Amino acid sequence: MKSSQMIKEIRTFLHVSQSELAEKLGVSFATVNRWEKGRCEPSQIAIQAVRNLCDRNSIDFPDMKKIL
Repeated sequence: MKSSQMIKEIRTFLHVSQSELAEKLGVSFATVNRWEKGRCEPSQIAIQAVRNLCDRNSIDFPDMKKIL
């Protein structure tokens, strides 16, 4: 699974918009949008924020450690 798909699945699982996910991660809406469209990859800091968000919400994606 690509990181763009992973970000979208996490967002969908949380039932939040791109803007809401951006706020939770401390990034802009445009950044989340670019991640989901595959235009850019999350930075290492953003990846850690995504992992922390998943941990706090009991989200376990087996492939996440490979991609994010």
